[in-house]
Amino acid sequence: MHCFDEIIDRRNTGSLKYDFAVKRGKPADVLPLWVADMDFRVPPCVTRALEERIRHGIYGYSEPGEAYFAALKQWFSSRHGWQIRPEWLIKTPGVVFALCAAVRALTQKGDAVLIQQPVYYPFTESIVDNGRKLVVNELVRSGGKYSVDFEDFERKITENDVRLFILCSPHNPVGRVWTREELTRMGEICRKHRVFVVSDEIHADFTYPGHRHIVFASLGPEFAQNSMICTAPTKTFNLAGLQISNIFIPNQEVRRKIRREIGRAGYSQANVMGLTACRAAYEEGAQWLDALKEYLTENLSFVRGFLRERLPEIRLTEPEGTYLIWLDCSALGLNDRELDRLMTEKAKLWLDAGPIFGQGGSGFQRINIACPRSVLEEALRRLEAAAREQKEKAGVLS
Repeated sequence: MHCFDEIIDRRNTGSLKYDFAVKRGKPADVLPLWVADMDFRVPPCVTRALEERIRHGIYGYSEPGEAYFAALKQWFSSRHGWQIRPEWLIKTPGVVFALCAAVRALTQKGDAVLIQQPVYYPFTESIVDNGRKLVVNELVRSGGKYSVDFEDFERKITENDVRLFILCSPHNPVGRVWTREELTRMGEICRKHRVFVVSDEIHADFTYPGHRHIVFASLGPEFAQNSMICTAPTKTFNLAGLQISNIFIPNQEVRRKIRREIGRAGYSQANVMGLTACRAAYEEGAQWLDALKEYLTENLSFVRGFLRERLPEIRLTEPEGTYLIWLDCSALGLNDRELDRLMTEKAKLWLDAGPIFGQGGSGFQRINIACPRSVLEEALRRLEAAAREQKEKAGVLS
């Protein structure tokens, strides 16, 4: 039995989400629904595996055996229909670490790297902080849904001599689960112009009914050879603090370059607890994940109904995947600074402000719904009260 309604006090645990509000310029009493970790305990199988490892009492340099890869192979085959090979695997402490390694290994200073904003903000940082040129193919929003402007996508590649494309799939924060047709079209354009694809698929396990995640490399051998697939159990099973990611690179020459870059960074063996948790989660965590996805679907339904009935000024961007919801707050009539102040000072909520995700983020806020429903309800009630106060102040209500 999985109890996702349980309230677990995370304060005073060193939690980035809960313990650093004041340090990050927020009021001490904000309710945090920002950073992408969940307020749920990990699957019991993970706790058992970690406890057993702890009892052993020695945590030396560790490498996973065949059972680790077998767990990965079974997971990606059964959940995503993708067949992986052991030689493709490189382990890193995180997907962002891998993104930065790819940028440095596969491009030169000043080279152009393409992303699709609004998008997870470390994409931009991985490019700019490494001295590369940021090129943006802004996603097109129509009728509350986002799509790719393929003409602009190809034009940006040719005009800027783009060498690398970082794909977010499923997309954070707009919630798109790209179709096979969309992925194929992007992939064909990239192959045509010799642009290598780095696909961040960390949210792959979170799709809503009616949508299916397609691993970019599974589109065909030619796509596999032109891509690096970034995965991790950390979002799926709430293991971010254990720092383990599994990166798959079918192309031998690209794999060699990435390994060399990781070596330059001084990283070798992965965290022993991360390896332990990852294997246990993939071996035994499927039932827990299925129950979690049902709960998140119900949370999404709750948000949808609440906004429709009580807070129509804020529009839900209907997500196809992830537990991160993109809210259009533009009807409140506030600029981004005023909107952020409304959220933090009036509603006492800590969300992620849209502008940090780049072009197209103005007027939006991202909210994490991976929390007990009572917490989510409290957050929406706070938001409703703050929005009502704002309307009264503006003279909309008598």
